[in-house]
Amino acid sequence: MKTGIVSWGAYIPCYRIKVEEISKIWGSDAESIKRGLKISEKAVPGIDEDTVTISVTASRNALKRSKIDPIEIGAVYFGSESHPYAVKPTGTIVAEALETGPDYTTVDLEFACKAGTAAIQICMGLVKSGMIKYGLAGGADTAQSAPGDALEFTAAAGGAAFIIGKKDVCAEINHTVSFTTDTPDFWRREDQKYPSHGGGFTGKPAYFRHVLGAAKKMMKTMGTTPKDYDHAVFHQPNGKFPSRAAKMLGFSEEQTKQGFLVPFIGNTYSGASMLGLAAVLDQAKPGQRIIVTSYGSGAGSDCFDISVTEKITEARKKAPLIKTYIENKRYLNYADYSKKTKQYIME
Repeated sequence: MKTGIVSWGAYIPCYRIKVEEISKIWGSDAESIKRGLKISEKAVPGIDEDTVTISVTASRNALKRSKIDPIEIGAVYFGSESHPYAVKPTGTIVAEALETGPDYTTVDLEFACKAGTAAIQICMGLVKSGMIKYGLAGGADTAQSAPGDALEFTAAAGGAAFIIGKKDVCAEINHTVSFTTDTPDFWRREDQKYPSHGGGFTGKPAYFRHVLGAAKKMMKTMGTTPKDYDHAVFHQPNGKFPSRAAKMLGFSEEQTKQGFLVPFIGNTYSGASMLGLAAVLDQAKPGQRIIVTSYGSGAGSDCFDISVTEKITEARKKAPLIKTYIENKRYLNYADYSKKTKQYIME
């Protein structure tokens, strides 16, 4: 039996703020920003929401779609840039909320925006080795951005979780590869509240080198071309980068359409490629093939070649679809947004 995705779940907060609302405060040209970033609004966490609450809800949705007992989960790994505790794991809180019992291993992961896909790779290894029966892997963030910084237009909140196993697999993971270098395009020191970034440097030598490198490596390994895939998902820091990467690799807009969420919810960092994959699984048909490539600053990309099975049709009916979360929204003005995200609260 192949190792793969037994189930998936997601969560996106209902609050939104439009690009125009942020632009109004900082005196920037909203239309120019919307054209440049290809984004119109972003998801904002409620004042009582964080990486843990997002991860718990996404995981509970994943359990709803599966037939497994939480006790059977032998590993819990969540990637994030915004774990609420510097010293105390997110994973234990998630596992306790799911009532997994104490017989599991966990550790929090951090690699900018790709820690969630790294969690999937770790769970794959543990399942394949026979050490565990099922693993829970997720990526979630309440992304940080300094007020007035370019990141403020995209830094958003949301996440997804995947149960990895060998039985009743909805999507077989045929192969995974990674492409990693020491490229410092985005960083945040221990005592800094907000991250710093290299501006234009985050593009060609960072995002594009790694995303294209991982995707090309995968297709070379698998002997495939873009035409062999029905869906393609690339990390979405904005609307411009993944669209350009897809075009450079030879993928059509139709192939990327289903998992392209950033114009509606912003960049959910560790949740971005995970939510993109979840959105594809929400609609994918048995027999279809998916390629997913994440990206994390610092820098690296993980790529997955996935085949959808007949199990998916029944599973998707049992929990909310990404579409439901996108359509369920409440708009905020900048003052309420600042209050909910604690933009100006001094620690």
